[in-house]
Amino acid sequence: MLKTRRILLAALAVTIVPLPGCKKEAPPETQVTVQAEHPEQGPVTEHFTADAVLAPLAQAAIAPKIGAPVRKFYVQRGARVKEGELLATLENSDLAAAALDNKGSYMAAEAAYATATKAQVPEDTQKAELDVALAKANLDLNLSIVKSRKQLFAEGAIPGRDLDTANAALVQAQAAFDSATKHLESVRSVSRAAALKAAEGQLTSAEGKYKGAQAQQSYSEIRSPIDGVVTDRPLFAGETAAAGAPLITVMDTSSLLAKTHIAESVAQRMKVGDDASVQVPGVADPVAAKVELISPALDPGSTTVEIWLKIGNKAGSLKVGTPVKVSITGRTVAQAWKVPASAILTAQDGSKFVMVVGSDGAAHRKPVVVGILDGDDIQVASGLAPGDLVVTGGAYGLDDGTKVKVGAPAEDDKAPAAAKDGGNG
Repeated sequence: MLKTRRILLAALAVTIVPLPGCKKEAPPETQVTVQAEHPEQGPVTEHFTADAVLAPLAQAAIAPKIGAPVRKFYVQRGARVKEGELLATLENSDLAAAALDNKGSYMAAEAAYATATKAQVPEDTQKAELDVALAKANLDLNLSIVKSRKQLFAEGAIPGRDLDTANAALVQAQAAFDSATKHLESVRSVSRAAALKAAEGQLTSAEGKYKGAQAQQSYSEIRSPIDGVVTDRPLFAGETAAAGAPLITVMDTSSLLAKTHIAESVAQRMKVGDDASVQVPGVADPVAAKVELISPALDPGSTTVEIWLKIGNKAGSLKVGTPVKVSITGRTVAQAWKVPASAILTAQDGSKFVMVVGSDGAAHRKPVVVGILDGDDIQVASGLAPGDLVVTGGAYGLDDGTKVKVGAPAEDDKAPAAAKDGGNG
């Protein structure tokens, strides 16, 4: 055991003693390989990205107002339909019979109204006028008789009772005339209007019942309220359609809406008509879109603003319900200084800075103010000069004053090997 220790000590001594003819070398200065470039000047455009789901431009889940078996369908799923087109009919024999019955009542009421307005009321008025004329003639006759008998009585040609008889007949004639005149006035002002109103009321009631029966019958015909494509038809002919349950769904997919929610602060910088693009799974290139709607109110659940983007879909290649990524174009600065977004670092207090390669070959921290983020580039509003060499790769965790060497990322792997080769002199 003692002998082994002596051998180890001798070996250490040999290792420590420098060999004759060799010179001592200073340890190489540490250098970190980074990637760097100068700021570029050019346009930058703000883009807001979010997740969205494609929805139809318009949709109608058509539900019958009555419950009845389906007599016939005229469309299948995928069929293109026009507004007002007949899609299906329900069994309606009972409704057709009711409509026919009410039609008969309506026609009878029309006849009664015509009779009342063109025959009965004019006849009553004409009869009342004739009664007045007869009473007036009788009154005039009795006035003439009384006048002549007064003269004869004065001359002593007739007894007094003849004059009294004539006066009594005049009073009766006057009463008959007054009664006929009042009756005529009543016929003209009250009876005629009441008769017309009664006939009109009966006609209106019959017409309302007939139209109601027609409406009930029309509910058995299912028509499309919009242009579009049939996307759902859950029943088959012969099955019973329930009132209020969707029987056929039609969607207008000529254009689609990408509906998303974004922060209120971002929505403040948008307006209807702004350009946008939608990245659809399975489609190589983004699809052009426009901002169609910006909700005037915040969503109470998420305190975000709902945004709709309108996308053309004439070919029908895009499908409703597809989850997509949307990008909305915001502000544009035509001549902006920009660097890769990877060059921007964040301090503990939240401020932004970059690492700049100085003339001494070391990286130095430089505060900056950033602006618009445009894809991989970001605007530097202030803090940089055009001649600054900004570290764009390898700056993470780099201390201020660290010696750096600008090179490609692959050189990081070669640096240790070179160091080893330099140490084997």
